[in-house]
Amino acid sequence: MTKRQTFFLSLLFVAASASSQVSADSLRNIINSKRPYEEQMDAAINLVQHFELKNFDSAIIEGDKALKIARRNTDSTAVAELKRHIGLANYFKGDYDLAAKNYYESISILEKKNDKQRLAPVYNELAKLYRKTRDLNRASSNYNKAESIYRELNDTSGIAMILNESGVVYEYREDYNEAVNRYTASMKLAEAAGDSLSVSYSLSNIAGVYVIEKKYDLAEKNLLRALAIRQQLKDSFALALTYSDLGVAMSGKGDYKKAIEYLTLSNQVAENLKYPELQSNNYNELSEVARRQGDFQKALSFYSIRTALRDSLMGLEKTKQIEELNAKYESAKKEQQIADQKHRIRLQDYLFIGIAGLVLLAGLLINSQYKRYKLKKERQLQGLLMKQQEMAAKSVLEAEENERQRIAKDLHDGVGQMMSAAKMNLSAIEEDLKFENKDQKESFDKIIQLVDDSCREVRTVSHIMMPNALLKNNLGAAVREFV
Repeated sequence: MTKRQTFFLSLLFVAASASSQVSADSLRNIINSKRPYEEQMDAAINLVQHFELKNFDSAIIEGDKALKIARRNTDSTAVAELKRHIGLANYFKGDYDLAAKNYYESISILEKKNDKQRLAPVYNELAKLYRKTRDLNRASSNYNKAESIYRELNDTSGIAMILNESGVVYEYREDYNEAVNRYTASMKLAEAAGDSLSVSYSLSNIAGVYVIEKKYDLAEKNLLRALAIRQQLKDSFALALTYSDLGVAMSGKGDYKKAIEYLTLSNQVAENLKYPELQSNNYNELSEVARRQGDFQKALSFYSIRTALRDSLMGLEKTKQIEELNAKYESAKKEQQIADQKHRIRLQDYLFIGIAGLVLLAGLLINSQYKRYKLKKERQLQGLLMKQQEMAAKSVLEAEENERQRIAKDLHDGVGQMMSAAKMNLSAIEEDLKFENKDQKESFDKIIQLVDDSCREVRTVSHIMMPNALLKNNLGAAVREFV
């Protein structure tokens, strides 16, 4: 390692440490203040994020403190957010079982809340964990879930991140063309968004494919571009990864001196970060470099360190615990799906009953309205019939009345007049007649009397047949009519 590189690394740690302390202290002041809970929790989450890629132990400690506050305030969303950040710190420490536990607990909360914006990053972290354990199918499944959400939210930076992360799965499957396509697509999105850190990760991933394809010069070119970006950002975590990648590339190229320098730089940063997995990979590469140089004793020493680190990372028990956690998650998810399905069926039943009830009520209402309408029409028809009957009766009565009037007039004006004329004629010839005896005279008088009685009878009958004469005429007219 050159003195210049060592000096730069020392400056980086001092600057980062000083800046980190100022930022951490200001966040702690907010947490311990009497500010509203929301401000305190935001500061607590930011403090965990602050240590997330710098000091994994501190991230876990601060995360546990924040969890107590969130639970005390029954803030499940904050609990889920903190679980993700603590899980990430567990992951980089190599505690994959704890990381999986925290990720699954976070997912369980956020899925119930349907909080897609917070859920997508957890799917991504869980996918990385399965990618690390080489469970590529589960890794792809979780990457797909995250990508689907980011596309639904139209989150360009999220899509770029997933393209970059999922490209590694295709790289492990030896589908290098698809891997490079994803890395390149991710880099273009990051460049358009001005996200230089994401650009550097894409460059590193593309360089990784070039190393596999033994295109070491192209790999070095991309990695040096990534290194320049990360040095400018003073991102110690990203720098540790870049130094490691450069060490692997230089080892493949045969430039062992540079390889050792880069791998040693990476180990120094990883040791400060307490990142055992990266140290394990670096010692494995250092062992390979020493072997190629013929220094088998050093190669064995490096390999022994690598083995000890690897054993602490991926013990059989940890792998088993991850599987158990996944099984519990899948089981809980299926149970939830069954419960949701039962709930939907109940809702459908209630809906069906409700609709049936409404249909029944509507039927009863329609039937009631129809009956009312029918009764109304029947009443109208009955009224019409009664009116028609009344009119018919009136017509009959009027016809009868008219007929009675006609007969009465005929009797009065016809027969009555004739009888009166007969009486007058009989009276007129009475003087001309010479009665031989008194009997003839009496007989003649009886005839005249009969005719006179007949006239009166005819007049009486005619007036009886017109009983409403007084109604239609005044008294004088009625009297005159009788006369």
